[in-house]
Amino acid sequence: MITAPQLRAARSLLGIDQRRLAELSGLSVPTIQRMEASGAIIRGNVDSLMKLIAALEVAGIELIGEGAVSQGGGRGVRLKAGFGPARAPGADDAELGGSLP
Repeated sequence: MITAPQLRAARSLLGIDQRRLAELSGLSVPTIQRMEASGAIIRGNVDSLMKLIAALEVAGIELIGEGAVSQGGGRGVRLKAGFGPARAPGADDAELGGSLP
């Protein structure tokens, strides 16, 4: 399972735009855009989600599930329990609705 914030963070860590992720995953740019605009959990068909996750893993992203411990020892990003983008200090509406490169 992957969430929209995880997807946006993964893409940001890789320094790629939606078009490049679409190329890597074999999905269309509008599909990537819809996935990133989803609520917490990305909605999509299983085949598209599997392509997306596979592309991120090949690119070096390790998805960390809720409550899971990262065994890889690398750096990662996750939100603390109970926090969301709307509660992040200093975040404003423009930041929340903006898109990543």
